[in-house]
Amino acid sequence: MRKNSRHVTPHPEGWAVRKPGGERASSVHSTQVDAERRAKEIVANSGGGEVVIHDRQGRIRDSDTVRPGHDPSPPKDQKH
Repeated sequence: MRKNSRHVTPHPEGWAVRKPGGERASSVHSTQVDAERRAKEIVANSGGGEVVIHDRQGRIRDSDTVRPGHDPSPPKDQKH
């Protein structure tokens, strides 16, 4: 089974939401908060998975597990 994830990365116009291995951004936002919110929506709508947040230098600074809409056994994420 392939893991569903999106990365929030720096972009010349703000912050981008990217699929791992993708050449283009799924969306571009002026703030990191907006990009993170959109990444979580995309992941939740496609069955849940992981959102990885990068800092301005491109290093991973945080990640968040997003559960699917109606998961009877949601993961116990202690960070958020």
